[in-house]
Amino acid sequence: MLPNALSIIRIILTVPIVIALLKEQYLLTLMLFLFAGITDALDGWIAKQFSFQSRLGSILDPMADKILLASTFLGLYWVGILPLWLLLLIFVRDIIIVAGALGYFLGEMNESTELLEPTLISKFNTVLQIALILFLLVMQIYIELNTFKDMLYIVIATSTGLSGADYMWLWIKKFILQEAKK
Repeated sequence: MLPNALSIIRIILTVPIVIALLKEQYLLTLMLFLFAGITDALDGWIAKQFSFQSRLGSILDPMADKILLASTFLGLYWVGILPLWLLLLIFVRDIIIVAGALGYFLGEMNESTELLEPTLISKFNTVLQIALILFLLVMQIYIELNTFKDMLYIVIATSTGLSGADYMWLWIKKFILQEAKK
């Protein structure tokens, strides 16, 4: 299906995005990242508009997002733009999400399992993380806005922490429900 193909394209785009970032070609990185963002918006819109939602898509789309965002954040750290503490916080949250999702899907290996839907806090956090990446790239191309950068780091850290806690609570509830069904 087309939405899944767009998710795969986003995964593939991660490679040239990271290469451009590591070569400090920030305008190219920005353009590729924006294109990847368009594929993300399109796959979600097409899936909902034409009822192409699937279990594979509910796994592939967030996986593509995780691969793209994690790789980009790692690249931003590597070139000295993103602080280590924020990178680690983002990665810990992602580990919580992936571990919980993996445990949930391994515990429910039948087709009737509900599609994995991101929480509202997680969607908001993802938007903020994308905004941070765009801001940092634009800042490298045009101007230095260090005062805004520190404030944005605090906002991202807060939303990332809240989102991670929200997912921990979600996975704990799902695990308890799974155990109660047995």
